[in-house]
Amino acid sequence: MTDSGTVVLQTSNGVGTIVFEHPASNSLPGELLSAIAACIDQAGQDSNCAVIVLKSGGNRAFCAGASFDELIAIENKEQGLEFFSGFSKVILAIRRCPKFVVCSVQGKAVGGGVGIAAAADYAVATKHAAVKLSELAIGIGPFVVGPAVERKVGLSAFQTLAIDATKWFSAKWALDHGLYAELHETVEALDADVERLSSQLAKSSPAAMAQLKKAAWSGTEHWETLLPHRAAISGELVLSDFTKRAIQAFKS
Repeated sequence: MTDSGTVVLQTSNGVGTIVFEHPASNSLPGELLSAIAACIDQAGQDSNCAVIVLKSGGNRAFCAGASFDELIAIENKEQGLEFFSGFSKVILAIRRCPKFVVCSVQGKAVGGGVGIAAAADYAVATKHAAVKLSELAIGIGPFVVGPAVERKVGLSAFQTLAIDATKWFSAKWALDHGLYAELHETVEALDADVERLSSQLAKSSPAAMAQLKKAAWSGTEHWETLLPHRAAISGELVLSDFTKRAIQAFKS
């Protein structure tokens, strides 16, 4: 793995597994976000792939959200839009993919990491997979991931996460509010369950699964324009002095 991270797609026995990894707690620079979206699109069109598993490398953090280095380097609205559009690309790729995306969450998820887990059609986790939407604490907001998180946990729980932006909410809380379908004691147990489910789905009817997914995502067609609009909002807010000072404080 390089300092810029990696994204790898491998398909075997009908299961396409996408693994992303970054040395900074699996944070997601724009390049990695684009690569994840491209892999989801590729697997979605691959006739040898019936179901997609999305996971990150390592046994600790699932995803630390946005790359602080890239955030603080943004100098104008255009760069801000481009950066935050990365998260919208991943969420929209999951939405339009005709195949189920199963997300394996082995550790803590922050910001965009919570959004990716929420956008997945099915997410399973370990007991260590606490969640936090920290955006407000640095002067922005979970605008891009918000629709995905709200769709999965409901408006009240989403507002709780978004407003109490410095608090970690336990994996049990995320399970109780529908973000996760199951919790496991260990990464090994999580991996075994994901393998069981993905193998089961790989043998299921592709047409039935596609129709079930289409029905589940009904009413989200406007996200194709909503999420880029939300990315533009974040792209403007990130230029504020408040945000730049907050990011520097987080890094120090």
